[in-house]
Amino acid sequence: MSNLGQQSCSACSADAPQVTESEKQTLLKGVPEWQLIVQDGEEQLQRVFTFKNFVQAQAFTNKVADLAEEEGHHPAILLEWGKATVRWWTHKIGGLHKNDFIMAARTDELYS
Repeated sequence: MSNLGQQSCSACSADAPQVTESEKQTLLKGVPEWQLIVQDGEEQLQRVFTFKNFVQAQAFTNKVADLAEEEGHHPAILLEWGKATVRWWTHKIGGLHKNDFIMAARTDELYS
């Protein structure tokens, strides 16, 4: 799954299936810095990115926002001094879709 960052999101409807446990474990190998969390009963991918100051963290979150708009898939972002927390999940299906792993990988590329 190392090519996740080269992929684009596919259109996702409310009846799209969430990734299976097996798919999840395979996809996680492509985004090893991300953690699976449960927030409000929905499984999500989360990563905390660190920076030297607020301005760098803000610039990063702006890049993530631009990527989200480009792909039509939007994360939760918490901006703090020296760090930004990004959470990806698919709101329509209340959990994780392959798109979330693609966006996590593409977010990693913005950070590197």
